[in-house]
Amino acid sequence: MADREVGQLYDSAMKVLGPAFRFGWRIHVEGLENLPEEGPAILCPNHTSVLDSFFLPVALPRRITYVGKAEYMDSWKTKHLFPALGMIPIDRAGGNASERALAAAQSVLERGELFGIYPEGTRSRTGQLYRGHTGPARLAMRTGAPIVPVGIRGAREIMPPGAKVPRPFRSCVIRFGRPIEVERYRDRADDRLGLRQIIDEVMYEIRELSGQEYVDEYATKKAEALPTETAHISAPDPGAPDGNGERPRRTSAEVLQARSAG
Repeated sequence: MADREVGQLYDSAMKVLGPAFRFGWRIHVEGLENLPEEGPAILCPNHTSVLDSFFLPVALPRRITYVGKAEYMDSWKTKHLFPALGMIPIDRAGGNASERALAAAQSVLERGELFGIYPEGTRSRTGQLYRGHTGPARLAMRTGAPIVPVGIRGAREIMPPGAKVPRPFRSCVIRFGRPIEVERYRDRADDRLGLRQIIDEVMYEIRELSGQEYVDEYATKKAEALPTETAHISAPDPGAPDGNGERPRRTSAEVLQARSAG
């Protein structure tokens, strides 16, 4: 898909959707100072409602480009609209199709723009937070862009799974976490365990921001229909303040260790 076909209606759509969404719902934004004012960044939100892809752009002061499931390109209702609003279709079956979508995402980041991707890969119909895929980590390693975890709360209550229309005049909270830099993994660009450690750290931060229960398995329709075993990820241990007076972030390895012990 040519670059000119992606996002050509974005600015016009935001002029309409922004006021409409702010009138229809109370959108509270927290941690916006964690979003870079300029330059590339990968935004990784949780995903519990079809409205997430609208609430986040409305809350942002900068333009964002998303990936979305390739099935949207099969419907006449969405095959032109969604790409025009900034969606890059991605084949969730993996392989070369997914790689092409990630390459397109890389070009977005190399232009210094924001790129959004749901690390769970699909919408959580149970409301729980599922295991993340490593696509965002690969992008961060390729481009050096920081990953900004995002927790969206309330969108599921506004439009639950199966709902035909959203419920008006309810509240939605969007929380931006501290950016996760991947520089310390630079010498492990092709290490699958390194990519897993990065995305586990991202999912830990999303859980803290969203307040969701974490499930240590990938989100699939089959998994959603069965009872699940949840994994508890304990909070970081207190430590000495760093040079900025902040408590050090727990390492990804510690996240993995906590998951194994949970």
